[in-house]
Amino acid sequence: KVNKGMMWQGNQQQQIILVFGGLCLAATVAVSLPNPYHLVNKFKPNLKLNKIKNLLSRIPRIGGTKVGKPLVREGRCIYLDYAATCPIYPEVTKAMIPYLQRYWGNPSSGHVYGVKAANGVARARLEIAKLLDADISEIIFCSCGSEVDNWAITGALQNERNHVITTAIEHPAILACTDHLQAIGIANISIIGCDDLGRVSPQTIADAVIPGKTAIVSVMLANNEIGAIQDITTIVRLVKAKDPQILVHTDAAQAIGKIPVNVQNLGVDLLTLVGHKIGAPKGCAVLYIRKGVNLTKFLHGGGQEFNRRAGTESVPLIVAMGEAARIWNQEGIQIAQHSTRMRDRLAARLRDLLSPSGLPLRVNGPLAAGLFDAALPNVLSIAVGGISASSILATLREDLAASAAAACHSDSVASPVLKAIHLSPSYASGTFRLSVGRHTTQKEIDQAADLLASAILQQVWHSPPPLKPKSKVQQP
Repeated sequence: KVNKGMMWQGNQQQQIILVFGGLCLAATVAVSLPNPYHLVNKFKPNLKLNKIKNLLSRIPRIGGTKVGKPLVREGRCIYLDYAATCPIYPEVTKAMIPYLQRYWGNPSSGHVYGVKAANGVARARLEIAKLLDADISEIIFCSCGSEVDNWAITGALQNERNHVITTAIEHPAILACTDHLQAIGIANISIIGCDDLGRVSPQTIADAVIPGKTAIVSVMLANNEIGAIQDITTIVRLVKAKDPQILVHTDAAQAIGKIPVNVQNLGVDLLTLVGHKIGAPKGCAVLYIRKGVNLTKFLHGGGQEFNRRAGTESVPLIVAMGEAARIWNQEGIQIAQHSTRMRDRLAARLRDLLSPSGLPLRVNGPLAAGLFDAALPNVLSIAVGGISASSILATLREDLAASAAAACHSDSVASPVLKAIHLSPSYASGTFRLSVGRHTTQKEIDQAADLLASAILQQVWHSPPPLKPKSKVQQP
């Protein structure tokens, strides 16, 4: 309590310290809030989500970027398998925990527990819509990429429109679905090939259209094995010119965050986004459905997700995916640049270590022709003729995490993607898919290249055992 008329007479330095301390406290409180929507609900509970976008963007967040900073590793194993799954970002884990411990209500419930959960879902939807330049009503949460891809294909089929066009280099979630639909007589499928670099011709896609019969065209934006980026914008333009009623879908699971993905520029009707490819846990994905598109329901039940997809939302996973989207909104360009440097350093170092041996060595995909703009910045598909990539990675499983893109069941059976680019069996069996990301370090790249080159030479020339890292990579 102070007397009337009494005022603090501190000197200027004390005033500055007090004001600065107050600002730091306010910023810390704002950052620590599990969900800024709590502020909105308290003061203006009837605001629509689109009207509070600017308010949320003004809430300060403290902490520098973590691009290029290593994560805690499993033993000594270096992780170069970001295309298989991205490590869960530390900020994502932190954002998710409150919705496991405190805000666990059903987001469809009207009481305070449900409102808290619903706010978490709403904020995540907003961040993902921002990432894609979409409206929040176009973002539909699902369980995984396979569900999304299957829904996009089957939901597009209508009575007379039962023709589906896709490519030979799609994810199995698309190709297995179309194979099944054709096998049971529900759909007719046209599979379009690609060139030796993994590029699909937009004109060839358009030529396969049957006006009045084709229901959907599905072409992935970027390939998960060789990193080839497709010209989706041109595909949409050519297909719609022949029949505006045809839906165009793209699986952008590998592309989101690595390259700009703007649904307005792409012009697609449907798009697949997967949480665990962008730093969130597995178990959550998004189907973007453009306004006005009529897609038959895949799951029936409650009226969740704007009455498009039934099932109680997994709030913690959705919140995590939204936080990952926020990171990519802020750091996407920086992460892509860092990934490019790591990928190129890895390719150069492997080339330097293996070229003197005289082993046949090649890069797969657009990078083989120097088409850097047509390739993902984080994927390197490199092949050594006459070796077994899967056997080498098996010997390195404690030291290096990567994928052998050559085999489905055995070294003699190449993946559909490598077959589609007409890679010889010798190179196919010796293909490694090495993928980097936000937390890959230069030291890890150098150690991984040394390990891989040593193991390759050991298999070919029976040289000494593979090199081990001289010291563990510094942990954060």
